[in-house]
Amino acid sequence: MGASPVILVTAGSAGLGSAVARLFAQHGYRVAINYNTDSERARTLIAELSAQHAKLSDVDGTKTISRYISIQADLASALEIRRLGKETYAAMGRIDVVLSNGGWTKFRNTASIDDNVFDEDWDRLFNMNVKCHLWLLQASKQYLDETEGAFITTASLSSVTGVGSSLAYGTTKAAQLHMVKGLACMVAPKIRVNSVSPGLLQTKEAHRQGTKLKRFIDLEDVAEQVLGLAKSRSMTGTNIIIDAGYSL
Repeated sequence: MGASPVILVTAGSAGLGSAVARLFAQHGYRVAINYNTDSERARTLIAELSAQHAKLSDVDGTKTISRYISIQADLASALEIRRLGKETYAAMGRIDVVLSNGGWTKFRNTASIDDNVFDEDWDRLFNMNVKCHLWLLQASKQYLDETEGAFITTASLSSVTGVGSSLAYGTTKAAQLHMVKGLACMVAPKIRVNSVSPGLLQTKEAHRQGTKLKRFIDLEDVAEQVLGLAKSRSMTGTNIIIDAGYSL
């Protein structure tokens, strides 16, 4: 357990995932990035992290331990997620933090019930916004037990304020937060389970004007909250809303 701490970031090659990967690397973490299809984007981020932190290394006995890796896995599959956990641990030797950043949406007319009753939407959204977080915590639990680590999910402002992009989306995001509370009880006292719920990160000017701070949400601000949850040993079962005061 002498090597630097490790974070696994799912959907980690772009957006919030990449912002978290960069921030944690700056704070001395080794980083495992999960991606589904865009291997080139993942390789580019790994190369960037490796170049920026080239002086850092970890040695366990006579073995040099990986600092930055990418692993392909489809988060819609429980089998793929179990493999992701095993491969991350095998390559890195430990897991201290997991950012479960996977999710999916399908835009529908939120004023029409008829446009919100598609089984394929509900099934995929429940898989990607609820079950994939459950599967990932189960797959990483034994490793997080060893480090008394943190499991953090990316939720959404829609989980507490309304339907968002569709009725199924808002419903599954609300279910995600409810599940986080249950999981926090199940894996305590060694593992802490929390969520972050960002407001709209890139959106129309009307949304910015609707926030109390008159600004869009910065990816870096959300990443800082993830880092704070990873560091705090006194928070579990919580959800942090980051919306520039939009929901007030």
